[in-house]
Amino acid sequence: MRRQFISHAISTIALVALGTLPTGAADNSAIKEKASVCSGCHGENGISQTENIPSLAGQPDQFTQWQLVFFRAGSRKNDQMQPIVEEITNEDIRNFGAYFASLTPPKGPDDDDPDLSKKGAQVAAGRRCASCHADNFAGTKGVARLAGQREEYLVKALHDYKAGQRVGGGVAAMADVAYHMSDEEITAVSHYLAHLK
Repeated sequence: MRRQFISHAISTIALVALGTLPTGAADNSAIKEKASVCSGCHGENGISQTENIPSLAGQPDQFTQWQLVFFRAGSRKNDQMQPIVEEITNEDIRNFGAYFASLTPPKGPDDDDPDLSKKGAQVAAGRRCASCHADNFAGTKGVARLAGQREEYLVKALHDYKAGQRVGGGVAAMADVAYHMSDEEITAVSHYLAHLK
């Protein structure tokens, strides 16, 4: 627990040092070219077609920056991400945040199980998900966009939070929320969020 706190503190200091990038401040074509390495996993225009890999399109700028800092600091781990984040600069992190935030987010597919979505909406309301992720679940600042995200990725993320294998933002809200969720609730809320238009 202490190691996780120290790692999180280092990440926070690093992110503060990063600052923010004014919209349009960098050459978009150069950023797009550099971000092309991301498309191999996260999909063209930041919309993932690969199981358990999230879409990045439309994610809030600061959220993407946070995640890259977490990966680079080692408080968030992924075998595919580690070699990439070791090579990126603070400027790259700022640019990637702005670039992916500027892309059109994915729209959820047609809902093949409206009853499950109804249960998921009840879970989202009961767990007060909108209090951080916004009423339309588009995220804000350092909080993730959930609407239209890949369903199996949302399930995985919630299980990772529940197991303490993933850190959240400035507070441990996600770990606290996910810890108390049943597998059925995780399945239902993930289905609901993934199918939001």
